[in-house]
Amino acid sequence: MDKELVTMRNQIMLFVLFLLMTSKYFIHFEVLVLNFQPLRLYPPVTTSTTDVPSTTPGPLYPFGAGDTVSSRSDDGSSPPITLEQPFVYFGKPYQQIYVNHNGHLTFNEAFASYKPYRFPAFSSRDLIAPFWTDLDNRWNGTISYRQYSSGSVLQQATQDINQYFPNLGFSVNWVFVATWDKVAYYNNFGTEITFQVVLIAGGQSSFILMNYGEIAPTTQDIQAGYDTVSSIHYFSIPGSFQSNDTTFSNTSNVNVAGRWAFQTNATTSTTDVPSTTPAPTSDEPFAVDDFCIDSIFCKGQGLTGSVYMLSTLLILVFLTILNN
Repeated sequence: MDKELVTMRNQIMLFVLFLLMTSKYFIHFEVLVLNFQPLRLYPPVTTSTTDVPSTTPGPLYPFGAGDTVSSRSDDGSSPPITLEQPFVYFGKPYQQIYVNHNGHLTFNEAFASYKPYRFPAFSSRDLIAPFWTDLDNRWNGTISYRQYSSGSVLQQATQDINQYFPNLGFSVNWVFVATWDKVAYYNNFGTEITFQVVLIAGGQSSFILMNYGEIAPTTQDIQAGYDTVSSIHYFSIPGSFQSNDTTFSNTSNVNVAGRWAFQTNATTSTTDVPSTTPAPTSDEPFAVDDFCIDSIFCKGQGLTGSVYMLSTLLILVFLTILNN
C-alpha cells in the first residue's frame, strides 16, 4: 500500500479511537467493568452480645467491658445511636450517629458502602472515616462503641486535647468511642485490623481522634480522614489509597505514633488540624457524584485514572497492529 495512504489510514484510526475513548458510551462501559462487584451471598449470622476484652494497646482509648457490641454482619451498621449531647461537626450540631462496619461514621443515615472514594468527594454526606475499606466482622473481631460523661476517659481526653491544641483551656464533658478490634478484611478471614475513632466535645468545641493499633496489609483501597458536605472541610490521612500501606500505626500529626487529631467545630477556618500536621495528601481532588464513584470520569473533567491508562494501552495496541 502507498506510504501516504498508510499514514492517512493510521491518522483516521487514531482519531476514531480518540472519539471512542472520550464518548460517554466508552466511559459508561469502563465504569461498569471496573466497578462491577458480584452479588454477595452470605450465610446466616447471629448477633453476639459478649463483652470484648478490656484492653487498650497502642494509642487506643479504653474499650471492652461496658461497650455496646454491634452485630456480626458484613456491610452492616449500628442502629441510630442517640447522643447524650449534640456533637458539633463543622457548624452542624448532630444528636445521633451510626457506626458503620466498613470503618466510618455517619450522622443522618446508615451507610453500607464498602468501596471508599477519595477525599475530597464534594458529596452530600458528612463522613468521618478512620479506616474506610471492605471489612467483615462475621468470623473474627468485634465492633463496639460507648459514650462517657464522667470518669477517667474524660480526664484523659481533656489532657490530650489541651496538649495537642494549647491555649484553649479546654474542658471535656462528653466522649464517644467506637472501636474496631481485630476485625478482618472481607474474604480474608483471620487478618486483624484494630483502630478507633474518638469524638470529644466540651462547650462549643469539638474534636476527633483517630487511633490505630495493628493494621494488616491489604491490596484493598483505604480512605482515612474526614469529609463534609461539598467538601468545605476535609482531610485525607497520608497512606490513603496507597497499595499495601500499613503506616497508619506509625504516623501522626501530634507526635503520638498511630494517632491523628482534628478540631471539628470550626465553621470558616480551613485549619482544622494542629500546627504540626503535614499537608493533605496529593491525591487530585476529583469531584465525585452518583455517577463517578471511583474518580474515573467526574463532572466533565475528562479522562482520569484508569481511563487514561486503558486509553494509552489501546493506542499502543492499535499502533502495533497498524505498523504490521
